[in-house]
Amino acid sequence: MNLIDTHAHLYAEEFRHDFDEVVQRAKKTGVTQIFLPNIDVESVPLLKETVRKDPAFFFPMMGLHPTSVKEDWQSQLEKIYSELNAADYIGIGEIGIDLYWDNTYKQAQISVFEEQLQWSKQKQLPVAIHSRNAIAEVIASIKKIGEGSIYGVFHSFGGTVEELKEIQKLKRFKIGINGVVTFKNSSLEQTLRNCDINNIILETDAPYLAPVPYRGKRNEPTYLQQIVAKLSDIYGLSETKVAQITSANAKQLFNISNC
Repeated sequence: MNLIDTHAHLYAEEFRHDFDEVVQRAKKTGVTQIFLPNIDVESVPLLKETVRKDPAFFFPMMGLHPTSVKEDWQSQLEKIYSELNAADYIGIGEIGIDLYWDNTYKQAQISVFEEQLQWSKQKQLPVAIHSRNAIAEVIASIKKIGEGSIYGVFHSFGGTVEELKEIQKLKRFKIGINGVVTFKNSSLEQTLRNCDINNIILETDAPYLAPVPYRGKRNEPTYLQQIVAKLSDIYGLSETKVAQITSANAKQLFNISNC
């Protein structure tokens, strides 16, 4: 199988001691590329260092994560935008709104998100959207900035059927499916029965959200196999076909042709 992990943070501290082994395991299990979304100003050097190790395997995105939006958000955003203009990136991410932990910076998160949506329009790049407890707010911002000219993925989707239908109305967005689909307490399996597999791309969000039977442990790209197996069961397709379709979806969305 040829698999694309469209969202992983392999530059994170959790991979510092066995990075090479993690990459080799991924490649041996059929992972052909890994897309790396940025988090904040501090993560930029780590992200770039990781890409330099294997630029044919790692593809970077640039953005400011909503949980990194604090009092210094304006200066962070300026630095992130400068970096976006200084190098080649396949997307704007990880961006969005997160209302799960704290609403203190809700308005700032919305402002930061909408500014980065403008970048997406300007550069005609897809967005990787974090929307925890905030799908309605995210959709409202997309419509405000211009849904016809913005496209991308709702990363780590775990919403309801109703939320899925609202996303589908946007026309130009796919949903990122990771280990959550394997969780016994998740309703995502039932929700996905309302979603065409042509609107799905695979991700791990490593080091987070490891699928069953690794739940609670550090996640890594090789565990895409468990996600593929679950989607194979849901859609009644072979694992090879699931891999083929989702990889094609990822290539199309992120305009990647050399994999």
